[in-house]
Amino acid sequence: MASTYEKIASTTTTSNATTVAFSSISGTYTDIVLICAYGTSTPGSNAPYIEYNSDAYTNNNYSSTRLRGNGTAAASSRRSSDPFYITDGIIPAGGVNETLSVINIMNYSNTTTYKTTLLKNNQAASGVEALVALWDKTEAISTITLKNLSTYYFINGSTFTLYGIKAA
Repeated sequence: MASTYEKIASTTTTSNATTVAFSSISGTYTDIVLICAYGTSTPGSNAPYIEYNSDAYTNNNYSSTRLRGNGTAAASSRRSSDPFYITDGIIPAGGVNETLSVINIMNYSNTTTYKTTLLKNNQAASGVEALVALWDKTEAISTITLKNLSTYYFINGSTFTLYGIKAA
């Protein structure tokens, strides 16, 4: 039986990196999935975010709703016209927040609908999160860039793998 997931590209940071990008993404799949096993460093709020097709978050085309829990408390948040943050977790002072993110991007190559993203995070330092995000553009996604704000960075050895889901 053939595999449903087909690896498109993978990268592992060899030094601390402020961005990770996947470009020239083929439109031959129904959906794509990005699996990220990474650490981010710098005390305070963990702020990596996603841009599609170099559409800067300052263009106000992203919105998201997030649910989070840490075993003691639960919370939710809503963002409009703001960055599509991969995670809003907190990094321990002087430490690293290790995160496993599974990012499902549905109908990424469809040119008649906005793009919906479902994201699940498991964070060693702060709990779990689920997020639904909308990019209000109808163009096919051909570039995905993961960025960090300010002095944040993905630590050396972080891995990012993009898979295409074949049509059934």
